[in-house]
Amino acid sequence: MGTTSSLLTQYDIEEVQEHCNHLFSQQEIVSLYQRFCQLDRNAKGFISADEFLSVPEFAMNPLSQRLLKMVDGLNFKDFVAFLSAFSAKASAQQKIELIFKVYDTDRNGKVSFKDMLEVLKDLSGSFMSDDQREVSPTICMLPSIA
Repeated sequence: MGTTSSLLTQYDIEEVQEHCNHLFSQQEIVSLYQRFCQLDRNAKGFISADEFLSVPEFAMNPLSQRLLKMVDGLNFKDFVAFLSAFSAKASAQQKIELIFKVYDTDRNGKVSFKDMLEVLKDLSGSFMSDDQREVSPTICMLPSIA
């Protein structure tokens, strides 16, 4: 795909479609490429964490720091593959895999109680104390009495 300033060829579009399991139409891939080029301000061929933070919706997300670890340095093909999990056409499995990666904070292939606390901390910020966070997941794990 060369530099980000070049145009996508038909082959490039089809290659990206294949890479993301055909979740995006050709026109959607062209639009995503235009957005990718806007984000890749230095035309390096990949998007840095700082460039991702220029997207207001991304920067405002309480889990943005976790997502940044997943997207820092993505080239266009991988950028589209990452976004494919957010597509309405994505399978439940694809969405679950993305969520799992967000929650697996220590990247050990398991979501532990500690991982849950870390995510809860990111989501609640200063609105909950550490003590409240420790109790909250425990309550959620208790069996229902009703």
